[in-house]
Amino acid sequence: MFYVFFDLPQLFAYIGPGMGGGVIAAIFGIIAAFFLGLWGILYYPIKRAFKNKKKKKTSSRNGNQKGK
Repeated sequence: MFYVFFDLPQLFAYIGPGMGGGVIAAIFGIIAAFFLGLWGILYYPIKRAFKNKKKKKTSSRNGNQKGK
Protein backbone atom coordinates (compact mmCIF):
# COMPACT_ATOMS: atom_id res chain seq x y z
CA MET A 1 0.00 0.00 0.00
CA PHE A 2 2.79 2.46 0.83
CA TYR A 3 4.39 1.61 -2.49
CA VAL A 4 1.72 3.69 -4.27
CA PHE A 5 2.86 6.82 -2.44
CA PHE A 6 6.48 6.30 -3.38
CA ASP A 7 5.94 5.35 -7.03
CA LEU A 8 5.74 8.89 -8.39
CA PRO A 9 5.26 8.18 -12.12
CA GLN A 10 1.83 6.74 -11.30
CA LEU A 11 0.87 9.88 -9.38
CA PHE A 12 1.42 12.42 -12.17
CA ALA A 13 -1.87 13.75 -13.46
CA TYR A 14 -3.20 16.94 -15.04
CA ILE A 15 -4.93 19.29 -12.64
CA GLY A 16 -6.74 22.01 -14.56
CA PRO A 17 -6.95 25.67 -13.65
CA GLY A 18 -10.43 25.20 -12.15
CA MET A 19 -9.12 22.73 -9.62
CA GLY A 20 -6.16 24.98 -8.79
CA GLY A 21 -8.46 27.96 -8.30
CA GLY A 22 -10.71 25.89 -6.07
CA VAL A 23 -7.79 24.83 -3.90
CA ILE A 24 -6.59 28.43 -3.57
CA ALA A 25 -10.12 29.60 -2.70
CA ALA A 26 -10.45 26.84 -0.10
CA ILE A 27 -7.13 27.77 1.50
CA PHE A 28 -8.10 31.45 1.68
CA GLY A 29 -11.50 30.44 3.05
CA ILE A 30 -9.95 28.37 5.84
CA ILE A 31 -7.56 31.18 6.77
CA ALA A 32 -10.37 33.76 6.72
CA ALA A 33 -12.60 31.50 8.83
CA PHE A 34 -9.83 31.12 11.40
CA PHE A 35 -9.20 34.85 11.73
CA LEU A 36 -12.90 35.76 11.71
CA GLY A 37 -13.53 33.15 14.41
CA LEU A 38 -10.69 34.55 16.46
CA TRP A 39 -12.07 38.08 15.95
CA GLY A 40 -15.51 36.91 17.01
CA ILE A 41 -14.15 35.42 20.22
CA LEU A 42 -11.92 38.37 21.15
CA TYR A 43 -14.07 41.32 20.00
CA TYR A 44 -16.53 41.55 22.90
CA PRO A 45 -14.00 41.37 25.78
CA ILE A 46 -11.73 43.96 24.12
CA LYS A 47 -14.70 46.25 23.41
CA ARG A 48 -15.88 45.89 27.01
CA ALA A 49 -12.39 46.66 28.36
CA PHE A 50 -12.15 49.87 26.29
CA LYS A 51 -15.66 50.87 27.34
CA ASN A 52 -14.82 50.33 31.03
CA LYS A 53 -11.55 52.24 30.65
CA LYS A 54 -13.37 55.16 29.01
CA LYS A 55 -16.05 55.12 31.70
CA LYS A 56 -13.43 55.22 34.49
CA LYS A 57 -11.58 58.05 32.75
CA THR A 58 -14.69 60.22 32.39
CA SER A 59 -15.86 59.52 35.95
CA SER A 60 -12.46 60.48 37.38
CA ARG A 61 -12.47 63.76 35.40
CA ASN A 62 -15.87 64.75 36.74
CA GLY A 63 -14.96 63.80 40.30
CA ASN A 64 -17.78 61.30 40.27
CA GLN A 65 -16.57 58.14 42.00
CA LYS A 66 -19.99 56.49 42.09
CA GLY A 67 -20.14 52.81 41.13
CA LYS A 68 -22.87 51.07 39.18
